[in-house]
Amino acid sequence: MRRITSIAAAGVMSAALALGVTACGDSSSSSSSSSPDSKGSKTALAYDIGGRGDQSFNDAAYAGLAKAEKELDVKGTEAEPSDGESDADKVQRLTSLARAGNNPVIGVGFAYAPAIKKVAPKFPKTTFGIIDDASVTGPNIANIVFNEEQGSYLAGVAAAKVTKTKTVGFIGGVETPLIKKFEAGFTQGVKDTDSSVKVISQYLTQPPNFDGFSKPDLGKAAAQGQLDKKADVVYSAAGLAGSGAIEAVSKAGKWNIGVDSDQYNQKGLAAYKESILTSVTKDVEDSVLNLIKSVKDGKPQSGEVRYGLDKDGVGLATSNPAFTKMTDVISAVDKAKQEIIDGKITVKTAP
Repeated sequence: MRRITSIAAAGVMSAALALGVTACGDSSSSSSSSSPDSKGSKTALAYDIGGRGDQSFNDAAYAGLAKAEKELDVKGTEAEPSDGESDADKVQRLTSLARAGNNPVIGVGFAYAPAIKKVAPKFPKTTFGIIDDASVTGPNIANIVFNEEQGSYLAGVAAAKVTKTKTVGFIGGVETPLIKKFEAGFTQGVKDTDSSVKVISQYLTQPPNFDGFSKPDLGKAAAQGQLDKKADVVYSAAGLAGSGAIEAVSKAGKWNIGVDSDQYNQKGLAAYKESILTSVTKDVEDSVLNLIKSVKDGKPQSGEVRYGLDKDGVGLATSNPAFTKMTDVISAVDKAKQEIIDGKITVKTAP
């Protein structure tokens, strides 16, 4: 697997030179081929803010690429974001990956929507996947989306059942419609389970500042603030910044609820795993694998590809033995899951 890492400018380098280095880094991955690999033997991931190693969203996408390399005999290329990059940088990155013959080219995160809108029409024989966005469409675009609010509702049920202080917290990385889905589901799940439980919600940054997905110190400070207000369960939907929240909550001896990946099993969070009661999982791994497989099989996915509770596309992880021993909590979660699938509970997508 080839990994393209954006190189940051340092010392006396000017901002213009920094952009040049980044551009060179992306273009260096391209082969001389300008046509896509129609058999899908080459594929590429362009990572979201925080990049690989975030112990969450990007790492889940990487797991799907790694599985595809092993099971489908494809060659994967990874492309990292750079701090403070523009849409033009993303356009250049996706263009380089498509020109190199990668098919599909997958943008990990809604931030790639403007770039895919510009690049996809120029490469009609290449399938472009975008995770967490359905706003940009086209015949060669697969919109991989999830019912995050449903999984978050289950997290709310669990939080309301285990809290002893009747106070729980939600930390969102950046206040966007996507992250508001996490907040809405979580709060509804808490209140439907026990209306007396207080939910403290906080966002780390506002667009266009996306540091709330990449700066662990921001998550740590927010979590400490919620702990000071007596929260004893904290659910963080903040990418790499969420790792800082997990650290703070763990050191306080309280419960974490992770996000996107099963964070109990993330090696980078091993020191705090016992505090991670559960995680709201999104099957990003298999969604990436399924898209790559569809291209390799000659039947590329396109349009909206949605994953919800009914397809186990979202859910709650049960890796922590402490969680599985809480039979009353598990029972309440299972009941809520079935009622959502049956349509008896409609989960809100906005607070």
